[in-house]
Amino acid sequence: MVDDDRLVLRAVSESLNRDGFEVVSVSDPIEALTVAKDTSFDVLVSDIKMPNLSGIDLLKAFKAAQPDLEVVMMSGHGTIETAVECMKLGAYDYLSKPFERLDDFCLRVTRAVERRALKKRTAVLEDALVAVKEYEGMIGQSSQMAAVFKLVDQVGPTTATVLIRGESGTGKELVAKAIHYRSPRKSKPFVAVNCSALTETLLESELFGHVKGSFTGAVGNKRGLFEAADEGTIFLDEIGDISAATQVRLLRVLQEGEIKRVGSTDAISVDTRVIAATNVDLEKARAEGRFREDLYYRLNVITLSLPPLRDRPGDVPLLAQHFLKVFAEKMGKRVTSINGDAMQLLVQNKWVGNVRELENAIERAVVLTQGEIITPDDLPPHFKEAPKGISPSADAEVFSLTHLPFAQAKALAVGAFERRYLSALLDKTAGNITAAALAAGMDRSNFRRLLKDTGLRGSGAEEPAP
Repeated sequence: MVDDDRLVLRAVSESLNRDGFEVVSVSDPIEALTVAKDTSFDVLVSDIKMPNLSGIDLLKAFKAAQPDLEVVMMSGHGTIETAVECMKLGAYDYLSKPFERLDDFCLRVTRAVERRALKKRTAVLEDALVAVKEYEGMIGQSSQMAAVFKLVDQVGPTTATVLIRGESGTGKELVAKAIHYRSPRKSKPFVAVNCSALTETLLESELFGHVKGSFTGAVGNKRGLFEAADEGTIFLDEIGDISAATQVRLLRVLQEGEIKRVGSTDAISVDTRVIAATNVDLEKARAEGRFREDLYYRLNVITLSLPPLRDRPGDVPLLAQHFLKVFAEKMGKRVTSINGDAMQLLVQNKWVGNVRELENAIERAVVLTQGEIITPDDLPPHFKEAPKGISPSADAEVFSLTHLPFAQAKALAVGAFERRYLSALLDKTAGNITAAALAAGMDRSNFRRLLKDTGLRGSGAEEPAP
């Protein structure tokens, strides 16, 4: 905080201190330059008209040394031209003196601090995205995903058949591609087919091909996907949904390495690695006679299980930032980050649709946002109800943040605590802000500002409720 008016300097510094900020107050701008050499700051608040060195020159010097620094300029003799000049030089905000209310000044500075903190969190996530292993689009640094990546690396170079288990939307096809591209077959075709999307006749024709006249509409011979994937890999998604007849044909491929086109008796040799995936309980299907036991054991040579996103909440911020970057570039929009409240809602969501649901939520947010930062208002409507419907334990919250640096994890955890604490106080006092502030042991104006920062509202009554 730099201002040659010592009375203003003292008043605003004390107010910011009460709000929990660590403030370095300097009345001489030349001294401020010296202090800046030894200490890194998040925000510079400076008067413009000062002796020895103007606030404009101070702004230039600080931004040159710390480009990501947020700057709030203030002046009692300012003009529109001066304000525009400050903004062009990188100032975040411009205030006119004298201040109508000291609380309003503190709120503007608080926003600058929050903007700086958001930039830091975004930078951490961007660095993590660069450092983290990406497997054909799979992103994660949780222990569960580390185990998946390790197994992919182990089985990729082999010829083993792999069965991938996991809920819909967890990225089973991405895993299959990762295995293929780590194998000696990587230069050969990778062919994927969703077995549940086709009828039995069509699926057999797609997989094994057919000869002319074998069924209505078969006007010529056709190669199947197993032939198309010869020397490469075929990925059979939703394998648990195939019919008994198709199971027999598939078993022959795995046992003999050959197929017969529909309507033909001629065997065709194929060298195709099979990777299958399912969200069906194959053990139960096998016990009920819906899935052949011999085929089950042929497929279940190596099993790789993908964890649902709700079991690895620590990966949500990383994935969200990745999708944000992807869709911002795709749509040509300057959207750079997700604010703390929105990120907390994302971390706490149950993610029934897994990574695919998260991808859709971020795409929607990028489409709808009017600014550079994603806020809760940009998320699907049901997210705004998440804090009321979700009551994670303290242990669960800590676990969900352990992938983050301490400062970032603390900021998210504190934000979540503040919302729950204030919401409970308002419920207890029937929304009476004065009563809630007294119960919290806080000044009413500070309490109101905290409510505004967390997006909560009270009745605004001046007297405690009886």
